[in-house]
Parts: sequence; C-alpha cells; structure tokens
Amino acid sequence: MLEVKNLEVAYGKIKAVKGISFDVNEGEVVTLIGTNGAGKTTTLRTISGLLRPNSGTITFQGRDLTSVAAHDIVPLGLAHSPEGRRIFPRLTVEDNLNLGAFARKDKQIANDLEAAFDLFPILRERRAQPAGTFSGGEQQMLAMGRAMMSRPKLLMLDEPSMGLSPLMMKKIMTTVTTLQEQGTTILLVEQNAQAALKRATKGYVLEVGKIVLSGSGQELLASDDVRKAYLGED
Repeated sequence: MLEVKNLEVAYGKIKAVKGISFDVNEGEVVTLIGTNGAGKTTTLRTISGLLRPNSGTITFQGRDLTSVAAHDIVPLGLAHSPEGRRIFPRLTVEDNLNLGAFARKDKQIANDLEAAFDLFPILRERRAQPAGTFSGGEQQMLAMGRAMMSRPKLLMLDEPSMGLSPLMMKKIMTTVTTLQEQGTTILLVEQNAQAALKRATKGYVLEVGKIVLSGSGQELLASDDVRKAYLGED
C-alpha cells in the first residue's frame, strides 16, 4: 500500500532523514520507534505532503506522492493524525469532526460521524462542547476521529499516547487494534515502544535519521538492543 524508498529530508543543511526505506502492506499496523530527533515525525510529515523530500520516492497504492500537494493526498485515502493533536479549540467537537470530511463529496458523512461517535462515545456526549475544553486524552480521541472522517485507507498516527495517563494510553492503543480490525491500515509513530510493538505487524527502529533495526513486532520486542534502548531493561 505504501512504499518509501531512499527517503532523504533536510531542514536547511541539517539532514533529518537519511535515506530510509520501508513499506506498509494493506491491513498491517507498522510502527516507527526511536528517540526524540530520530526523524519519525519528519517522515510522517513528508509522506503527508507537509514537507518535501530532498531525494527518494513515496508511493501510495502505485501513485508517486513526491510532488503531490498535501490537500490532494487526503482524498487519495491517506490521513494524518499529527503529533500534538492540532484540534481547533474554539470549534465544537462536531465541527472538528466534520472538518475531517472537508474534501469529501459523498453522502456517507453523517454515517461516518456516527461511526466516530460509536468509536469514542465521549465525543457524542460532548458533541456541542468547544474542543479546547477537553483533556489531552479526549483531544486525542477527537484528533483520531477527525482523521477517520476522511475515510482513510491508511491512517498515520503520530505519538497518539504522548502525555496521556496509563489508562487513557491503553484506551488509545486498544482503539488502534479496533481500527485495524475494521479494515484500516495504520502507520504508527509512538514513544511507548512496548505498547506499539505489541500491536505491530512489523516495526522499524530509527536512530538519527536512519533505520538501524527492523522486524516483526514480536521480533523487536525480543531484541536485546531494543529492550535495553527503548524498554528500560538491562
């Protein structure tokens, strides 16, 4: 579904991503893990068209996205729930969700709004509430629901559990599994390596812009290097 080949991205003279290659097959949960500054968020922002690569290719369902504008990528079936949620705080919950369907012209938007409410019942209860009054976990639910309103074939989630309580983090991660079971392919960037790898079909470990390890989620969980570097184990 998604193929990234030899991707290089720089901020001025600083290379943030240094020739990485990976792929995401339909139905998978693929995770990118690594420390802050490893290039994970830069990679997602480049895939979604917010940044332009210096070199390399990004192919989604056979189409080269390298020069496609961000607003033209979403209708192709690729959605991005960004780091920090980026909800519209003064708009209501329902307005935030409907903005996720801004590029759609079909008649199923109301049905998908109900599906988002079914996925996160708290959003239904507070649909008329300004989104800025939500807690961090509730805002994350809203950000994910908004992304799903575009009916993505591939959903990119950037640090969905950042700053959340253990209980809320567990709920968000359970939702990742639910979305996969419902047919959404997921590319997940996550600081909580253990939670991400437990759910991942496969994973890639980034260090200073390069992929240094890859394998199935279970293989990486069992890796001594991963356990020491990212799981806090000796």
